Amino acid sequence: MKRRAVVLHSGGLDSTVCVLLARSKGIDVLSLGIDYGQRHRIELEYARLQCERLDVERKVIRLEWDKPRREMPTKRTVKEIRRSVSSAFLPGRNAIFLAVACAEAAGREADEVWIGVNAVDFSGYPDCKPRFIQSFREMQRCAVPEGPKVCAPLLHLTKPQIARLARKHGLQRGDVWCCYRPTLAPGGVKPCGVCDACVLHEYAWSEGSKGAVKS
Repeated sequence: MKRRAVVLHSGGLDSTVCVLLARSKGIDVLSLGIDYGQRHRIELEYARLQCERLDVERKVIRLEWDKPRREMPTKRTVKEIRRSVSSAFLPGRNAIFLAVACAEAAGREADEVWIGVNAVDFSGYPDCKPRFIQSFREMQRCAVPEGPKVCAPLLHLTKPQIARLARKHGLQRGDVWCCYRPTLAPGGVKPCGVCDACVLHEYAWSEGSKGAVKS
């Protein structure tokens, strides 16, 4: 029987690579978006267009969440981003997203839930670390003993390595959205170019062009 996976898919680089990786393994993919009132909602439109192009089923779950406002740091270097947890960190977000995705997957009798967290080139977010993923897996086995397996295939990859994987699977820089502070400009919505997400996006694609990925 063909494997089935629910992939948490925001339209950014990491989550879109997860969709492509799952498809490359012959897995039947559901792209799951979470609309939680994020400022960068344009990412949902990018994910929708990606799914149309890839012929992947898309579902968006809307959460009524009066989430706390976070300060978005700007003009930090990659070295600075790696040094400490960003003020943009939204506590509990990945735990909520994974719980929702696992519930959706269990209801669909899907085998796996994929999430594109990575612990190398990011600002120490506790819910992007191996300990969090392992702890969530243990909790999930208690909550749904025969439920889906939680997969985090990018956990130990750098951003450039992820960009190389993206290129290998036909994804280009402009196909994904990675800005926390989008602005209106002539011709549409534009990335700010200075938030942490934009800095990491540039770093990923620029450094990722300097080498090849083997797997």
